[in-house]
Amino acid sequence: MNRSGFFYDLLSTLFERPGIARVKGDGRSITALCEALIASQGEVSGHNIGQQILSRFSELSPEAEIAFFEYLTEEMDIDTDRLQAMTTAYQSDRSPENFASLLDAAEPRRQELLRRINRVPGATGDLVKMRSSLLKLIKEHPSFGRTDLDFQHLFGSWFNRGFLVPRRIHWQSPANILEKIIKYEAVHAIDDWDDLRRRVEPADRRCYAFFHPAMPDDPLIFVEVALVRGIPNSVQAILAENREILSPESADTAVFYSISNCQAGLRGVSFGNSLIKQVVEDLQAEVKSITTFVTLSPMPGFNRWLSQSMSEQANTDVAAEDIELAMTSGELGRLKDQAQWLRRQAADYLVNRKGRNGMPLDPVARFHLGNGAMLHDIHAGADLSSNGVRQSSGLMVNYLYDLKKISQFHEGFAENHTVFTSRDVKSLADTAAAHSNGRKRKNG
Repeated sequence: MNRSGFFYDLLSTLFERPGIARVKGDGRSITALCEALIASQGEVSGHNIGQQILSRFSELSPEAEIAFFEYLTEEMDIDTDRLQAMTTAYQSDRSPENFASLLDAAEPRRQELLRRINRVPGATGDLVKMRSSLLKLIKEHPSFGRTDLDFQHLFGSWFNRGFLVPRRIHWQSPANILEKIIKYEAVHAIDDWDDLRRRVEPADRRCYAFFHPAMPDDPLIFVEVALVRGIPNSVQAILAENREILSPESADTAVFYSISNCQAGLRGVSFGNSLIKQVVEDLQAEVKSITTFVTLSPMPGFNRWLSQSMSEQANTDVAAEDIELAMTSGELGRLKDQAQWLRRQAADYLVNRKGRNGMPLDPVARFHLGNGAMLHDIHAGADLSSNGVRQSSGLMVNYLYDLKKISQFHEGFAENHTVFTSRDVKSLADTAAAHSNGRKRKNG
């Protein structure tokens, strides 16, 4: 991704131009400032007001935050009477003027408010944080979901692939960015600087991230990649301190072993698919010997599902307390002797069990299958960290990106929710389904 360096530096220069000097608050409430910003015509006055809104929001108490989002949701919502009038006018006369008026009436005022705030230099990151605060409140205040839809709509445009800047993270990358890689790692915790160095410095390790020019020092998402021989079955081997470093030319497989979304406020804005495609393209150009692209992925919801499933079953090889022990202590206990049983349960969970929408229950499976990957293999004892045992009894999954079949698999999953699997995984899933049906007939 070195070829993007010049482009990134150029965009960063443009977006990091000196902004309006910070102004002291003028005593108006945050809602009065919002109304003033909507009404303002001048660029300088608009920047000053926008800065005051962001500054004021950062100082709000939890109660005042709720009141602010209530204001955005209710007071800056669509004027339905005006919308109805504009709809009637457009039905009678489909002139460009009436169409423009209809579009204006159909948009909540809060969208224009957010656009104007975003004109303030550096405001994009603050708005991402604002949405992060909003998301924490939606469960108790479901009406705030209307405001969140506007955030999603705007962020979908502001953070589209055309604006994202790919960068490879090196050990020589700026310290503030390396610190954020440690902080944001969400799959396999980075213990210290030495651990981070083992992941980004060796010739057979890579880390790639997407940045946005308006947030040049804060990654949006990053992926860690290992260049290996053969498809791996253990993350411990990938992360081992004293492993043998492989020359890239000796590797035939690129393993995506950790993908971390960094910004809670950008939840629902998809970057992972684009990042994986970008990394595949770059690795194909850089390391000609790489012919296989595969993940070593977690199953974050597996143990919760398995615990519930166990409570509904009888006469299994494993007791429910064995699963509970793994979930609470992070230790496998007697489960370490049940590798094949665990693999069958995981195949059942990934292939056979679906949500109300017909999609797999597992979010990581939905992500990779939706990108056009195939469920290639399931490994027991692949992640023996406390977190790996608590979440999935140490199991991990290979999703294989067959470059010749990605489009076929993507379309099959998108249209029919078809889970494409290897023969081995299909056999495991079929066996699990047969056992489950046999228990139902016996208990029935």
